[in-house]
Parts: sequence; C-alpha cells; structure tokens
Amino acid sequence: MSVRELVVLGTASQVPTRHRNHNGYLLRWDGEGILFDPGEGTQRQMLRAGAAAHDLNRICVTHFHGDHSLGLAGVIQRINLDRVPHEISAHYPRSGQRFFNRLRYATAYRETVQLVEAPVSADGPLAVTPSYTLEARKLSHPVESYGYRIIEPDGFRMLPDRLAAHGIKGPDVGRIQREGSLGGVRLGDVSEVRRGQRFAFVMDTRLCDGVHALAEGCDMLVIESTFLDEDEQLAVDHGHLTAGQAARVARDAGVRHLVLTHFSQRYLEPDDFERQARAAGYEGELTVAHDLMRVPVPKRR
Repeated sequence: MSVRELVVLGTASQVPTRHRNHNGYLLRWDGEGILFDPGEGTQRQMLRAGAAAHDLNRICVTHFHGDHSLGLAGVIQRINLDRVPHEISAHYPRSGQRFFNRLRYATAYRETVQLVEAPVSADGPLAVTPSYTLEARKLSHPVESYGYRIIEPDGFRMLPDRLAAHGIKGPDVGRIQREGSLGGVRLGDVSEVRRGQRFAFVMDTRLCDGVHALAEGCDMLVIESTFLDEDEQLAVDHGHLTAGQAARVARDAGVRHLVLTHFSQRYLEPDDFERQARAAGYEGELTVAHDLMRVPVPKRR
C-alpha cells in the first residue's frame, strides 16, 4: 500500500534541547524515502522512528549550517554499513561542495553504495520520476540556501455516470485510460483532471520570492518558524521567519496542511506558535511539529 507521510526526526533550531533533536525530516512518498536536512543525531532518531537506511532514496540539504547537515556523516556511513542495494541521490547547494565532501569523508569507512552527488546551483527541476518532479528554489539566508518542492503529475479521475452513458465498462475502462480514446470517445469525455499532490520544504530563510513559489498550491508545507512575531526583527536580522509570517505565506498560497518547525530554544510554549499562526489568518490544517511525530499528507481532493 502506498504511504505518503512526513516523519519528523528533529525540530530544534541551532542547538538541540532536552526535548528537541537537531533538524531531520523523512518524507515517505509511495515506495521512496526522501530525507531532508539531517542534523546531528538523525541516525539515532531514524532508529527511534522505525526508519531504516534502506528506506532512503534521496537526501536533500537546504544549506550547510550544522543544525541542518552535521548528521550527514553518520547517515552516509550507515547507508554504506547496511549495504543499501539501490542508488541514493544527494542534493545540496553547489556552493557548499567542500562541506559535503568533508562530511561524506569525515572518517574512514568502506563505501558499498552508489551515492550520486547532484548539487543545486539554480532554480528549477532537479529530478523527474514517474511519481514526482523534485524542484528547488533559492531562499534568503546568510549562507546559500534552497528549498525543495515535490509535484506529482496530474492524473485522471474516471466518472462512472459518463462511462455508463457511453457504454464503456469492464476492460474497456482500462483501455481508454491507456490509449486516450475508444470508439470515438475521448478520455476527457469520461473523466476529469485529478490534480497531483504537492509538498514543499522551506527551511532557514527570510520572506522572499522563493518562499512563495515553493508554497503555492501545496497540500503540505513544512516551513521554519524559528521566532514568534514579537521577535520579527531578530528573524529578519538572522534570515528566519516568524510563526505569523509562515502562516501568512501558507494562507496566501492556499496550503491545505501547514507544518511549523525549527523552533528557537528561547521559547518553551509550543502553543504560542499555533496561536500566532491562527491569528495571522491561516484556517487550514495546522501542526506544530514535535520530534518523532508522523503527519500524513492530505488525501487528494
């Protein structure tokens, strides 16, 4: 059975706390696993969450600050220790190649897995598979940073009443889906477009065009909200977002499920982030992330 869910491995900004690990997010998308921003401790958090190295197909790093990348060394070595049988792709800012190299070869180990380096240097598509297209957009942070978005291709939803009206049933339903027409009846005559799902991952950034482009029309948006609104100037100075800013992005983009994460250690009450997001006018489904939670991607409309 296909599964589409976010497994939250860590939610802390800058430093871990007693209750929050460094960043780490595993998106299960049908039969694939995409690991975003593996901070320090990600390998152990994967174990606690019931996720294995074999589950990974891609690693996406937004930028090379330690809380988003120090776990790379351990994850890469675990992939090789477990002899993952398939190729794994790694995406990260090309400007940070030297950091990726240091993390990949931080200590001695035996390489047994094909890890394909696919650095990002511009906005646009990074990979196209039958299940999704992976895109990147540049963000605004003191070091080069990219956000990621997954877009499922649009499909078709068959309409039983129209099929019946044209006398199409049984194996002929599959045939018209494959061939696009049958006996003068076009696929569009008996179906409607089923919009593909969209998922976006936006970490350390100020408000910028890339944030809005990534969020547009998403079923799920995972986005940093490092600060509360009263500390907006700190957010601007350090290249981050507040809870209210993140929520307004989601509101204006028509996001169905907003996941707030990447919280500064200065805040002890997570409910404050939810209150400020609601006060900003976001009315969709809202999750204030905590470590080891699982968040299902909303079902298609």
